[in-house]
Amino acid sequence: MISNSKIIIVGGGIVGCSTAYHLAHLGLEVCLIESGKLTSGSTWHAAGLVGQLRTNANITQLLGYSVDLYNRLEKETGLSTGWKMNGGLRLACNKERWQEVLRQTTTAHSFGLKMELLTPKEAQDLWPIMDIEDVHGAAFLPTDGQANPTDISQALAKGAKNKGAQILEETRVTKIIIDNGIIKGVETDKGIISCEKLVCCCGQWSRQFAETVGVNIPLVSFQHQYMVTEPIEGVASNLPTLRDPDRLIYFKEEVGGLVMGGYEPNPISWAEKSVPEDFHFSLLDSDYDHFELIMNNALGRVPKLETAGIKELINGPESFTPDGNFIVGESPELKNFYVGAGFNAYGIAAGGGAGMALAEWIANGQPPYDLWPVDIRRFGKPHQDLEWVRKRTYEAYAKHYTMAWPFEEHSTGRPFQQSPIYENLKNANACFGEKLGWERPNWFAPKSMEPVDHYTYDRQNWFEVVGEEVKATREKAVLIDQTSFAKFEISGPQALDALEYLCANNINKEIGSTIYTQMLNNHGGIECDVTITRIEDDCFYLVTGTGFMTHDFDWIKRNLTNFPDVKIENVTYQKSVFSLMGPNSRQILEKVSSNDLSNESFPFATAQSVNIGDKIVRAIRITYMGELGWELHFPIEDANYVYDKLFEAGEEFGLVNAGYRCIEACRLEKGYRAWGSDIGPDHTPLEAGLGWAVKLKSNKDFIGKSALLDQKKNGVKKIFAAFTVDDPEHILLGRETIYRNGKQVGWLSSGGYGYTIKQSVGYGYIRSSEFIDNQFVLDGEYELEIATEMVPCKVHLKALYDPQMKNIKA
Repeated sequence: MISNSKIIIVGGGIVGCSTAYHLAHLGLEVCLIESGKLTSGSTWHAAGLVGQLRTNANITQLLGYSVDLYNRLEKETGLSTGWKMNGGLRLACNKERWQEVLRQTTTAHSFGLKMELLTPKEAQDLWPIMDIEDVHGAAFLPTDGQANPTDISQALAKGAKNKGAQILEETRVTKIIIDNGIIKGVETDKGIISCEKLVCCCGQWSRQFAETVGVNIPLVSFQHQYMVTEPIEGVASNLPTLRDPDRLIYFKEEVGGLVMGGYEPNPISWAEKSVPEDFHFSLLDSDYDHFELIMNNALGRVPKLETAGIKELINGPESFTPDGNFIVGESPELKNFYVGAGFNAYGIAAGGGAGMALAEWIANGQPPYDLWPVDIRRFGKPHQDLEWVRKRTYEAYAKHYTMAWPFEEHSTGRPFQQSPIYENLKNANACFGEKLGWERPNWFAPKSMEPVDHYTYDRQNWFEVVGEEVKATREKAVLIDQTSFAKFEISGPQALDALEYLCANNINKEIGSTIYTQMLNNHGGIECDVTITRIEDDCFYLVTGTGFMTHDFDWIKRNLTNFPDVKIENVTYQKSVFSLMGPNSRQILEKVSSNDLSNESFPFATAQSVNIGDKIVRAIRITYMGELGWELHFPIEDANYVYDKLFEAGEEFGLVNAGYRCIEACRLEKGYRAWGSDIGPDHTPLEAGLGWAVKLKSNKDFIGKSALLDQKKNGVKKIFAAFTVDDPEHILLGRETIYRNGKQVGWLSSGGYGYTIKQSVGYGYIRSSEFIDNQFVLDGEYELEIATEMVPCKVHLKALYDPQMKNIKA
């Protein structure tokens, strides 16, 4: 029994073994502790399909790394892995699903995967025993495959031990030892082992393990069943994996027979509050009644199942998450506590890449690339509510194979968090979306229309309605409830010095200034995209996106270690925010305020306390829509009063409610970047066209400055640009492939429609292996691949709407 190890991993499933493998290959001291035997949790009964394509380029890259690792692992370790690259086939059985497959195929091309479209007959040639009567078409990815989960994990464990990792089986961690908020080690049933960093890879036990030290990992176990058949004539060993989402089912070959499972619309959760500690190499009772829908769907696809022998129906619980994405990263609650959990039944596909990413995160303090879709800091207040997590996770499981519609909203666990004017907005016919628990107005239906989204890959039912909201923004005025904004107050004698160090832009401006800035990592990548208003000499008010509250608070707090005299307070739930935007916004405010709101007295990018009736609000003259306007911040209890006052005053000026779809359309026309899609940790301000917001000429140091100075000297290899398509029938959603002079150079990070310029609009990076400049961008001829169709487009480096900012500064 060892007494110490710099890093301890708890949990010996595929993710724990992969993390140990990669940490050991980085030369780090690591010990993996497993309470049973390796793979005895949920890994041993996983189905073992390995698909790569996801809607995010980096998650696709991570899954592609798994494939690369599995390709070489058997040769490296000498252990069989059961890995075979037999390809993955996906069926479409109706027009809507075919549209989705066309979009997915273009996404695959954007991300470097050679996905092919097939006719029903071509699909049947690859999968001879299936009935294709209802098949509309198919897509095939040759580099997908399948693996034996236990064998892969054992090979990873051997690879870890070969590089010096310690693996302790049948050793239970009974306590995490913490001293003054610092991890010191673990207590096991065989003694104490000290450590500096702890990694939770406990699978479906992760939530209950982590909550003992105040760390929240929102996941729930659900029963997941699949059937294993005897050998079936016509099933070859190289048969591709098959996904048939319209029937909710999947197949893979196994010893001449089939494994068949699916994702039923009425899943059953299990052991919600506490998974039994001794549930090793264990299964739940087979539930044939619950499996009936899946079985009947499979019989329609593979008639030979009617006469096939059934070896077993496996019912193995697996952990699922509220958004269907797995969870990795350093917890925001406890430093040096890392997580790799919640793999939603694709742990084998993700295991290799997740272990690599987690190991690099542990070793370097940051992941190898932006992993925001799976970052543990994407969670917030609702994810601490187990009942909410259960409901939302139920929905995520049930939607695993349903259509992935553009702009689709969740329906469960709502409403969780409401703005004080929720009822006002509801009475105004708002159609609400949800972000981090907050109900937010997406669009407002006219009285003759029901405020409900009708999902389609064509223009959706709100398209014209949002066009009217954009028109009102450009010509009159709109009010948008943005109470859900994350809002922090940063104060103390060292507040200015701290923010100057954290922020790329100059924060040392006079009181009342509002500064748009990024916070960067050491590589110059954008970690936070915020506005900061200087309230007093040593007090600042920071505003960021709703969904980034946990992430940004954590990033700031972690980087304040050298500034002990700084306090950061989350005031998100104490303040409401209304955005009053449009050319008539000044006249409306002037009717309810005694303050001088003229351009001379209240210039752009400044903030003042003003009265609205007898209430005081912090008015910040800033915009994300490209018009004259103010964000109004005030105590949340004053929201109804301020809302009523503004609408009383605004009636004669054409003031209307507007929603987040209007914001998105306006920001696309104006070229404002969105963190999480257009910009993020993989993009620097110089690549993103935000160099004007960086204090490179200042003698002040800030995080990422050195990397930006190098980039300024050497040049960039990708440049952010806008693309327009004249034909409005071509719908841009993001992930469309960019071609320059016939060569693939990138993909769209976001897309939509510009109602004012009457064109479809997209944004993305033009990428090159060489250093490039703006002239390189402008010299090219461009096309976009949209749902596999090549469409000519124009490229732009300036704002498509009001490039001189005349409206904003009016």
